[in-house]
Amino acid sequence: MTVHVVHDLDPDLDDLDRDLNLGRIGIWSLAFTHGERGEARDAAAELEELGYGSLWLGGNPGGNPRGDLVTTTELLAATDRTVVAPACVSIWHQPASELAAAYHAVPDHQRARLLLGLGVSHSRVEQRYHRPYTVLGGYLDALDDSTQPLPKARRFLGAHGPKMTGLAATRTAGVHPHLTVADHTARTRKLLGDGPLLAPAVSVIPDPSPSTARATARAALAPYLAQPNYANSWLRSGFTRDDLAAHGSDRLIDAVFAWGTPERIADRIAERFAAGADHVAVQVVTDGGRPYAFPRTAWRTLAELLLNVS
Repeated sequence: MTVHVVHDLDPDLDDLDRDLNLGRIGIWSLAFTHGERGEARDAAAELEELGYGSLWLGGNPGGNPRGDLVTTTELLAATDRTVVAPACVSIWHQPASELAAAYHAVPDHQRARLLLGLGVSHSRVEQRYHRPYTVLGGYLDALDDSTQPLPKARRFLGAHGPKMTGLAATRTAGVHPHLTVADHTARTRKLLGDGPLLAPAVSVIPDPSPSTARATARAALAPYLAQPNYANSWLRSGFTRDDLAAHGSDRLIDAVFAWGTPERIADRIAERFAAGADHVAVQVVTDGGRPYAFPRTAWRTLAELLLNVS
């Protein structure tokens, strides 16, 4: 199944700003933002050949949006069909007018496969953080009012909570929540309705051992446990403060991370589609503390099963 993001836009806009094909499964990775550039291009080309429909670029390097999109255009140039989506462009670091200009500076044939994710972060890491809902609304207004607007169908929000999700439903292509559980996917689908894109990122660990898989998961989850946007999302999904204490309970770890055999991981991805996801961005988490490595063997191993999930 393919996913087409189509919105009722101005009829004078061309197809480049109206239609986007993500496929059902994409790959989410910090390596595409922070890893070695030559391998990033090679890996992107291989993922396209394997059949993955999109690349989601984790992390936000900040700075000039024209510089940030250099990485994106490298990956667009290395592929022919794959959608490339920087997943978390900070609204605090990227002035809306500059981001819109940077988007339009990308050549048309590449921009046809470009989707930009906006994030508001939280007060623990962003000193300028204040009134995020209001500021984000104003940022979207500024994108619309730019000399060359950044189209609604080519932007999405990294939203977790209900207010931001509602804003995404009316002002963007949809949402791309990270480190959530299947219950969150189901609730988000109800909030969005049938039209907007729901593309959760799901972290997977191809390891059938409960002890080592959970240890890998806890190492990956540690930076997020104290962050209020993630904590509030888990609490709304029925977890308790005890689940978030220490390094995370087994119950939390097992819900957030899909670990086990490739078959078991495919079953967990299928749960997200059953809950209402249109597309799933798969993040392969490995041990060894190498978040910027390219887990290419795992991507190959998982491809056949994940790309046939219904």
